[in-house]
Amino acid sequence: MKEKISFLKNRIDLISPNKNIVPITTVIDSNEKLNIGGCSIEDLVRKYDSPLYILDEITLRNSCRAYKKALEKYYPGVSLPIYASKANSSLFMSNLVASEGFGLDAVSEGELLTALKGGVPNEKIVFHGNNKSDKEIEFAIKNQIKVIVDNDHDLSRLEEISDSLKFDLEIMIRFTPGIECHTHDYIRTGSFDSKFGFGIESLNKLFGVIIKTKHLKLIGLHAHIGSQIFELDPHKDLGEIMVNVMLQAKEFGHNIKELNVGGGLGIKYTQEDDPPSIDEWIKTVSESVKEACKKNKLDLPVLMCEPGRSIVSTAGVTIYKIGSFKEIPGIRTYLSVDGGMSDNPRPITYQSNYSACLVNNPLSCNSKNKYTVAGKHCESGDVLFKELELGNCKTGDLICVFGTGAYNNSMSSNYNRIPKPAALLVSNGEAEIIQKRESPHDLLKYDVLPDRFIKQS
Repeated sequence: MKEKISFLKNRIDLISPNKNIVPITTVIDSNEKLNIGGCSIEDLVRKYDSPLYILDEITLRNSCRAYKKALEKYYPGVSLPIYASKANSSLFMSNLVASEGFGLDAVSEGELLTALKGGVPNEKIVFHGNNKSDKEIEFAIKNQIKVIVDNDHDLSRLEEISDSLKFDLEIMIRFTPGIECHTHDYIRTGSFDSKFGFGIESLNKLFGVIIKTKHLKLIGLHAHIGSQIFELDPHKDLGEIMVNVMLQAKEFGHNIKELNVGGGLGIKYTQEDDPPSIDEWIKTVSESVKEACKKNKLDLPVLMCEPGRSIVSTAGVTIYKIGSFKEIPGIRTYLSVDGGMSDNPRPITYQSNYSACLVNNPLSCNSKNKYTVAGKHCESGDVLFKELELGNCKTGDLICVFGTGAYNNSMSSNYNRIPKPAALLVSNGEAEIIQKRESPHDLLKYDVLPDRFIKQS
């Protein structure tokens, strides 16, 4: 029985939080109830209701500092970790990563605006995307934000708009290096067959086109080989490939000063997961670039990387309240909670697995109590866990799901007109709201009934 909940008794890794299932500050108090950030989860739900997103500030900052420390340790040149804001975009997250010396990557005007309003310096922001609109490009150019060019259409729009505005623009080129990782097909972005980036075979032609543009200045290269990666070998190869492309660009007159190796380091969602540490990942990336530059007698470029999940995922938990039970004899028992696919779409989208426990009795577990944890949405596939083993529980008890800081809030929806949860930051016994809970009335703010329908009624 104890093995099933042993993740709550594991030694906490303070240096590389991505190797933990739970936030760094997770404890079981004297009443054998769950606390995070010095706060009682039960007290937080009584005050802020459920479902509830919670982020632990200490885990967030430790994750950021692990990247900074490793880059300083292994890379003698200039480096810049860039937070992949798609993982969890908010004014708070933008402000926190900026305070830790990070840059930020964005893929829309909304993410760009959030970053700027959150305090990220424009010179530390990079703008991604495979189908940027003219409006988004103009916003980036006017705010002097570096743009990562993804395809020919992207390049032509950037050239035309920068010419019309008479603004110079620093750009990077994203290309697919042809490295595959053993990960989910939907999140594998570095292979030849990808919607992202130029094929490596088309780069010489591309370098020739860019050198003739008036306002575009190619200063960097970008490649990203996947997400939730547990392998280091692909990144050993990536550095050499990118440096070789630097040499290609140099032949056309481009001075490549920056290499962005993307992100994708995995985290520990369940006991079976064993991701490399942040230190190991940075060491591999750094040594790959250093060796390739030394071999080709090149000065070290600015080394960028784009962690997202490994910064924020472990810091976050989601709290649900148990509602109904439905037993189908000989088949399964459904346990329904007050959230589901609208606040965590990853299980139905990617068949993602998580770890969870009861809040009021976190160390309890009974192999006879195997529950299919279902969400409240009108979809048979709205299932968060297939066979979750819990102790004795009842309607009104709370479940804590770990590792939900990344992609849960940012991918959330209002399906079935269900309002989005509140989000809290916890630290040193204090809880602060970083996202207000929506109400059903909030969902009507942008609905418009045509005048002729109003008159008829």
